[in-house]
Amino acid sequence: MARPSKTRGFTRRRASGIVAVEFALLLPVLIAIALPVVDIARNIQAQSILINVSREGANLSSRASLTYPMQTIMSSLAATTPPLSMNTHGMIYITEIIGNDSCDAQGNGCTGVVVAQYRWTGGNYAPASKIWNCGSSGSSWATDGSGGCANLPGVGSSSPAVTLLKGKLSNGQIAYAVESFYQQSQIVGSLDLGGGFVTPSLSPNLYAMTVF
Repeated sequence: MARPSKTRGFTRRRASGIVAVEFALLLPVLIAIALPVVDIARNIQAQSILINVSREGANLSSRASLTYPMQTIMSSLAATTPPLSMNTHGMIYITEIIGNDSCDAQGNGCTGVVVAQYRWTGGNYAPASKIWNCGSSGSSWATDGSGGCANLPGVGSSSPAVTLLKGKLSNGQIAYAVESFYQQSQIVGSLDLGGGFVTPSLSPNLYAMTVF
Protein backbone atom coordinates (compact mmCIF):
# COMPACT_ATOMS: atom_id res chain seq x y z
CA MET A 1 0.00 0.00 0.00
CA ALA A 2 1.46 3.37 -1.05
CA ARG A 3 2.35 5.86 1.70
CA PRO A 4 0.16 8.95 1.69
CA SER A 5 1.78 11.97 0.03
CA LYS A 6 1.24 13.97 3.22
CA THR A 7 3.50 11.59 5.15
CA ARG A 8 6.16 11.74 2.44
CA GLY A 9 6.12 15.52 2.55
CA PHE A 10 6.54 15.50 6.31
CA THR A 11 9.51 13.13 6.02
CA ARG A 12 11.21 15.38 3.47
CA ARG A 13 10.68 18.46 5.64
CA ARG A 14 12.10 16.66 8.66
CA ALA A 15 15.16 15.56 6.68
CA SER A 16 15.67 19.12 5.45
CA GLY A 17 15.38 20.37 9.02
CA ILE A 18 18.04 17.91 10.19
CA VAL A 19 20.38 19.01 7.40
CA ALA A 20 19.85 22.66 8.32
CA VAL A 21 20.64 21.96 11.99
CA GLU A 22 23.76 20.00 11.06
CA PHE A 23 24.93 22.79 8.76
CA ALA A 24 24.35 25.38 11.50
CA LEU A 25 26.47 23.30 13.88
CA LEU A 26 29.25 22.74 11.35
CA LEU A 27 29.36 26.29 9.96
CA PRO A 28 31.47 27.79 12.78
CA VAL A 29 33.95 24.94 12.43
CA LEU A 30 34.16 25.41 8.65
CA ILE A 31 34.71 29.14 9.09
CA ALA A 32 37.37 28.51 11.75
CA ILE A 33 39.18 26.28 9.26
CA ALA A 34 38.73 28.45 6.17
CA LEU A 35 39.52 31.93 7.49
CA PRO A 36 43.01 31.13 8.84
CA VAL A 37 43.83 29.79 5.38
CA VAL A 38 43.29 33.33 4.09
CA ASP A 39 45.83 34.66 6.59
CA ILE A 40 48.29 31.93 5.64
CA ALA A 41 47.94 32.76 1.95
CA ARG A 42 48.44 36.47 2.61
CA ASN A 43 51.54 35.79 4.72
CA ILE A 44 53.01 33.54 2.03
CA GLN A 45 52.45 36.24 -0.58
CA ALA A 46 53.97 38.95 1.63
CA GLN A 47 56.98 36.79 2.53
CA SER A 48 57.62 36.04 -1.14
CA ILE A 49 57.61 39.76 -1.93
CA LEU A 50 60.02 40.50 0.93
CA ILE A 51 62.40 37.80 -0.28
CA ASN A 52 62.39 39.31 -3.77
CA VAL A 53 63.01 42.78 -2.31
CA SER A 54 66.01 41.61 -0.30
CA ARG A 55 67.47 39.62 -3.19
CA GLU A 56 67.09 42.38 -5.77
CA GLY A 57 68.25 44.96 -3.23
CA ALA A 58 71.46 43.08 -2.49
CA ASN A 59 72.09 42.69 -6.21
CA LEU A 60 71.47 46.38 -6.94
CA SER A 61 73.53 47.54 -3.97
CA SER A 62 76.57 45.56 -5.07
CA ARG A 63 76.31 46.83 -8.66
CA ALA A 64 74.90 50.35 -8.41
CA SER A 65 75.87 51.73 -4.99
CA LEU A 66 78.46 54.02 -6.59
CA THR A 67 76.00 55.22 -9.24
CA TYR A 68 72.76 55.77 -7.35
CA PRO A 69 72.06 56.92 -3.78
CA MET A 70 70.94 54.14 -1.49
CA GLN A 71 67.63 55.94 -0.95
CA THR A 72 66.96 55.76 -4.68
CA ILE A 73 67.65 52.03 -4.65
CA MET A 74 65.41 51.42 -1.63
CA SER A 75 62.57 53.56 -2.98
CA SER A 76 62.75 51.66 -6.27
CA LEU A 77 62.53 48.39 -4.38
CA ALA A 78 59.55 49.59 -2.34
CA ALA A 79 57.74 50.57 -5.53
CA THR A 80 57.68 46.90 -6.58
CA THR A 81 55.87 45.65 -3.47
CA PRO A 82 52.11 46.20 -4.08
CA PRO A 83 49.74 44.92 -2.77
CA LEU A 84 51.89 45.43 0.33
CA SER A 85 51.80 48.90 1.87
CA MET A 86 55.51 49.36 2.51
CA ASN A 87 55.12 53.06 3.37
CA THR A 88 52.84 52.21 6.28
CA HIS A 89 53.99 48.77 7.40
CA GLY A 90 57.39 48.16 5.83
CA MET A 91 61.07 48.97 6.24
CA ILE A 92 64.29 48.30 4.31
CA TYR A 93 67.87 48.37 5.62
CA ILE A 94 71.08 48.13 3.60
CA THR A 95 74.24 47.36 5.56
CA GLU A 96 77.70 47.44 4.00
CA ILE A 97 80.09 44.99 5.62
CA ILE A 98 83.82 44.63 4.95
CA GLY A 99 86.26 41.96 6.05
CA ASN A 100 88.81 43.36 8.49
CA ASP A 101 92.43 42.46 9.11
CA SER A 102 91.89 39.86 11.83
CA CYS A 103 92.43 36.92 9.47
CA ASP A 104 95.20 34.43 10.19
CA ALA A 105 97.76 33.31 7.63
CA GLN A 106 95.29 30.81 6.18
CA GLY A 107 92.53 33.42 5.85
CA ASN A 108 90.53 32.02 8.75
CA GLY A 109 88.72 33.93 11.47
CA CYS A 110 87.99 37.04 9.43
CA THR A 111 85.34 39.19 11.07
CA GLY A 112 83.11 41.52 9.11
CA VAL A 113 82.74 45.09 10.32
CA VAL A 114 80.06 47.63 9.43
CA VAL A 115 81.30 50.52 7.32
CA ALA A 116 77.89 51.91 6.31
CA GLN A 117 74.23 51.36 7.05
CA TYR A 118 71.15 52.91 5.47
CA ARG A 119 67.47 52.77 6.32
CA TRP A 120 64.64 53.67 3.99
CA THR A 121 63.21 57.09 4.81
CA GLY A 122 59.85 56.30 3.16
CA GLY A 123 58.70 53.79 5.76
CA ASN A 124 56.76 54.58 8.93
CA TYR A 125 57.39 51.16 10.47
CA ALA A 126 60.77 51.18 12.23
CA PRO A 127 61.93 47.79 13.51
CA ALA A 128 65.61 47.53 14.41
CA SER A 129 68.04 45.91 12.01
CA LYS A 130 68.87 42.34 12.99
CA ILE A 131 72.44 42.77 11.74
CA TRP A 132 73.56 45.87 13.61
CA ASN A 133 71.83 48.92 15.08
CA CYS A 134 72.95 52.43 14.22
CA GLY A 135 73.26 54.42 17.44
CA SER A 136 76.04 52.42 19.00
CA SER A 137 79.79 53.05 18.61
CA GLY A 138 79.13 56.80 18.69
CA SER A 139 77.01 56.65 15.52
CA SER A 140 73.60 58.18 14.85
CA TRP A 141 71.16 58.42 11.98
CA ALA A 142 71.94 61.31 9.66
CA THR A 143 69.47 64.16 9.35
CA ASP A 144 70.34 65.10 5.77
CA GLY A 145 67.74 62.82 4.18
CA SER A 146 70.29 60.25 3.05
CA GLY A 147 69.03 57.72 5.58
CA GLY A 148 72.64 56.85 6.38
CA CYS A 149 74.27 56.10 9.70
CA ALA A 150 76.65 58.97 10.51
CA ASN A 151 79.87 59.03 12.55
CA LEU A 152 80.77 55.42 11.88
CA PRO A 153 84.48 54.83 12.53
CA GLY A 154 86.75 53.77 9.70
CA VAL A 155 87.80 50.16 9.33
CA GLY A 156 89.90 49.25 12.35
CA SER A 157 89.80 47.98 15.90
CA SER A 158 87.00 50.40 16.84
CA SER A 159 84.75 49.37 13.95
CA PRO A 160 81.48 47.66 14.94
CA ALA A 161 81.94 43.95 14.30
CA VAL A 162 79.07 41.71 13.26
CA THR A 163 78.67 37.95 13.45
CA LEU A 164 77.13 37.85 9.98
CA LEU A 165 79.65 36.43 7.49
CA LYS A 166 82.23 35.77 10.20
CA GLY A 167 84.93 33.64 8.64
CA LYS A 168 83.45 34.21 5.19
CA LEU A 169 85.00 37.56 4.17
CA SER A 170 88.66 37.98 3.38
CA ASN A 171 90.44 41.19 4.34
CA GLY A 172 88.96 44.11 2.37
CA GLN A 173 86.18 42.06 0.77
CA ILE A 174 82.86 43.95 0.73
CA ALA A 175 79.36 42.51 1.03
CA TYR A 176 75.94 44.16 1.11
CA ALA A 177 73.21 42.80 3.37
CA VAL A 178 69.66 43.92 2.58
CA GLU A 179 66.90 43.40 5.12
CA SER A 180 63.21 43.82 4.38
CA PHE A 181 60.59 44.00 7.14
CA TYR A 182 56.81 44.02 7.00
CA GLN A 183 54.13 44.06 9.68
CA GLN A 184 51.24 42.05 8.28
CA SER A 185 47.80 42.64 9.79
CA GLN A 186 45.89 39.41 10.31
CA ILE A 187 42.27 39.14 9.21
CA VAL A 188 41.38 36.47 11.73
CA GLY A 189 44.14 35.95 14.27
CA SER A 190 43.45 33.29 16.88
CA LEU A 191 39.93 31.99 17.42
CA ASP A 192 38.47 30.71 20.67
CA LEU A 193 36.35 27.72 19.70
CA GLY A 194 35.35 26.99 23.25
CA GLY A 195 36.22 24.07 25.43
CA GLY A 196 39.73 25.41 25.88
CA PHE A 197 40.54 25.04 22.18
CA VAL A 198 42.13 28.15 20.65
CA THR A 199 43.48 28.22 17.12
CA PRO A 200 47.09 29.45 16.76
CA SER A 201 47.71 32.87 15.25
CA LEU A 202 50.39 33.74 12.72
CA SER A 203 53.17 36.15 13.59
CA PRO A 204 52.50 39.57 12.04
CA ASN A 205 56.22 40.40 11.81
CA LEU A 206 57.70 39.20 8.52
CA TYR A 207 61.38 39.41 7.62
CA ALA A 208 63.80 38.53 4.82
CA MET A 209 67.53 39.10 4.43
CA THR A 210 69.94 38.53 1.54
CA VAL A 211 73.69 39.09 1.33
CA PHE A 212 75.51 39.72 -1.94
